[in-house]
Parts: sequence; C-alpha cells; structure tokens
Amino acid sequence: MDRRQFLTTTAGLALGTFTASAPAIAQAKTKVRVGYLHTVAVDGQIWTGMDRGSFERQGLDLELRQFNTGLEIFQALIGGSLDVLATGAVLSNFPARGQGKVFLINDIEVATAQLWVRGDQGIKSFEDLKGKRIATATGTTAHVFLDTALRANKVDPKEVELVNQTMPAAVTAFISGAVPAVALWVPFNVTVRDKVPGAVKLADASAYYPKAAIIGGWAAANDYYEPNKETLAKLIRGWADANDYIVANSTEAMEKLQKGHYSQTPLADINESFKAQKMFTSREWKRMYSDGTVTNWLQQSTDFFMANAGIKDSTPATKYFDPSLYLKTIV
Repeated sequence: MDRRQFLTTTAGLALGTFTASAPAIAQAKTKVRVGYLHTVAVDGQIWTGMDRGSFERQGLDLELRQFNTGLEIFQALIGGSLDVLATGAVLSNFPARGQGKVFLINDIEVATAQLWVRGDQGIKSFEDLKGKRIATATGTTAHVFLDTALRANKVDPKEVELVNQTMPAAVTAFISGAVPAVALWVPFNVTVRDKVPGAVKLADASAYYPKAAIIGGWAAANDYYEPNKETLAKLIRGWADANDYIVANSTEAMEKLQKGHYSQTPLADINESFKAQKMFTSREWKRMYSDGTVTNWLQQSTDFFMANAGIKDSTPATKYFDPSLYLKTIV
C-alpha cells in the first residue's frame, strides 16, 4: 500500500469511527423549563406530546412545573425560574406590560370560563347579582369572562363586589356558602356541581364567542426568546404533532389523557372540558396568525386587563405577539 492509499484508508476509518459515534452525540437533549396549568385547555397538547414522544423527537427535554393560576406562572417566568409557559387569558396581560413574548397559541377557551350561582341565596338571574359578592381569581380567564358577561346582561361590574382569591379558595368559598356566586374555569365546575347540587350555571363564555374570544397559549421570557428561536421552533413542531393528533383523534386522545394524567377526573368530565375549548389544526392556525385574527383576539383581552389595571401606555399585541416564528416553522 502506497502513502496515498494509506492516508485514504485511515481517513475513511476515522470518518467511520466518527459517524458511528455521531448518533450518541445527537441524543443530547435541550432542556426547556416549562410552567403550565393543569387544565385540558392548557396542558392537553403538552401531555399528549410527552406521551407520543413529540418533543423528545425534536431533541427537547421539557422540565415541567405545575401552577394554579396564570398569574403565578408569569411571576415565575419574570423571576427567571422558567423559560416558557403555557396559560389561558393571562397570556394577554403581562406581555402587554413588557413581560414575556407570545409565540404560540393553544386554543380558544370558548366555554371554559363559567359563572355559577346559589339559588338558595336568592340568585337566579344577573339582576340578582347587583350588590352581591362574586369570588374569582382576578386578572385571569374567569375575570375576563365575568366582566364581559356582566356588561352583556346590563350589570355594571362596579355594582358587584369581587372577592379576589385563588381559584381553589374561590370555589371553596362558594361551596361553603360564604359567597353566592363564583366565576371559575373548568374543571372546577365539576367540584361545584358535585358539592352544591342546587348550584346553577348562569352562563359560560360560549355566549360571547367570537366577539369576546379568550385564547390561551405560550409565552417565552424576554431574555430567552431571541437567542433560543431554534429551540422554540422545535417546541412548536412538537406541539403541532400533539395538537394535530388531538384534533384528528379526539376520543382516543381524551381517553389517554384521562388515564395517564387526569385519573381523578371521570372521562365524561374530561370530554366536557375538551368540548369547552375550540382547537384547530396547526395549518388552520397559520391562516389566523397571518390575517391578524389571533392578534385581534389577544388585543381584546389586553384592552380589558389594561383598563382594569389603569394602565394607559401598554405594549399592543402587534408588538408582544410574534407570529413569524410559527409561520416559518409550520409548512
């Protein structure tokens, strides 16, 4: 063997050795710290994607952390303990204050927000709510819905007394009779229905769709978004696989979610929660990202939050929502 043959052969062996070891290197996963709410409208795609290996195939290792409200998740994001989060209407709140970048939408929460009242305390209509206490978690999906519902039924929100509590505490207050009404989100309706047989659902958000559509989705920390767009694109692709599976196989998907992640909740209630939201395929979302529909829906909720907080100089949805990453990723 001459020198040229020797060099070619040894180079080939070296290349073969490198190629053989390449898969081991490629298996290194990118960790992403994710905050979420444990409701089907928020974590349905997350758990479906985890179970299907959707995120793992994208080379991601999601470090999941559960919270009770979107307010708590954003506080963690702002504090630096999360990279991204998934939540409901609060998605339109903190980013409008310059805290977080919205890049992915989960669904429209058509009927996830509900208003329940106690007839045994004399509440049978919206008119009866005047001067009464209503428990809810202010600054959340339930609050946005409640404000819309009151105004639509000719009740000035100032004519009722809002009792601001965490949602578990608000529901407990209603069950105990401490308040005659509660604005909640599913699946807390199940607890109310089971614990207070005489409770009546006065309205849900579906009555005000699409005029007052409430959408939930994902936001990234300000300092995480720009330098990690490649990772976020992988997250979007993993999400799209899970999302489209749910849309195409909703019955099977809900059964798997119930068995694996909502075992304490009857399947009928999981299905009810699923029907309370409106999902679209990843490609259908592209049109709504492109034509401004999503941006307008976000702005509607933002207008409420900013008016409620007395903030006049806020960041519009056109600035805090970036549809370009999704549009480039989903083809």
